[in-house]
Amino acid sequence: MSAVIESPAVGAPATGDEWAGHQPLPVVAPRSERALSVWAQQSLIQTKRLLIGWMRDPSTTIQTLIFPAATLLMFRVVLGDSITQATGEPSIYGTVPMVMLVAAMSGSVVSALGFKTEKRTGLLGRFHTMPVHRAAGLTGRLLAEAIRVLITSLFVLAVGVFLGFRFWYGPAASIAMVCIPILFGIGFALLVTTLATITEGVMLMNVIGIINTLLMFFNTGFVPVFAYPAWLQGTVENQPMSTAIDAMRGLSYDGPIVEPLLKTVAWTVGLIVVFAYPAIRGYRRAAETGA
Repeated sequence: MSAVIESPAVGAPATGDEWAGHQPLPVVAPRSERALSVWAQQSLIQTKRLLIGWMRDPSTTIQTLIFPAATLLMFRVVLGDSITQATGEPSIYGTVPMVMLVAAMSGSVVSALGFKTEKRTGLLGRFHTMPVHRAAGLTGRLLAEAIRVLITSLFVLAVGVFLGFRFWYGPAASIAMVCIPILFGIGFALLVTTLATITEGVMLMNVIGIINTLLMFFNTGFVPVFAYPAWLQGTVENQPMSTAIDAMRGLSYDGPIVEPLLKTVAWTVGLIVVFAYPAIRGYRRAAETGA
């Protein structure tokens, strides 16, 4: 007589003969936390976490949507006709790209302050002690920044269309124009992340505010470069915000495209090369020590 034993799979008695043909479940080794698939998966999780947090924060909504839209409306009402008469070109094709870029920069302040909060509360440290890919936190934050810039740009663009902004070169040029603020925003986000790891909250906002102000008032979004003093024209023409605005204007209305676009890519690559390593080191130091 065969012995009767309990089958753990179905809870019914099974004989030894039946167990002889039973195949054990394969043992699956856990994936290393350094695997690329783990990095991609956990970066998306971090991105989702940040986006949900931003959506639930009213100040973030104001900073990323309401403030840029109100700024564009004010520029159109107060300066729009004057700029058009002075330059001979519709001002909307300069102010819409400019506000899209300003929104990309100013929204980075919200992300930086969120990073400071996570560092102060120890959340970064808790992530560091868990089996989480070390790069997932930073790449997830940059991906969330790219999505935020995309949403903000589309919202500003919708307001611009209401005010008279139009695309003249078809869908491909339109998509390329929307991608420029994202490219610009990623490079600027690395700069802001680096500053967030080495400065306090008030100082961080002051530094970023100075950068934003200088870039916003000395660019080709308001008036063409020839309207500036001769000694300042070279700086205004080649600063990163002007090159991006010129490329976006060329893609939507009129003007050169290739040269300003290449300059924008060069500025972005330069920001990544200069600030990627300090941002990684600062992010890791904040996670390990909370400092």
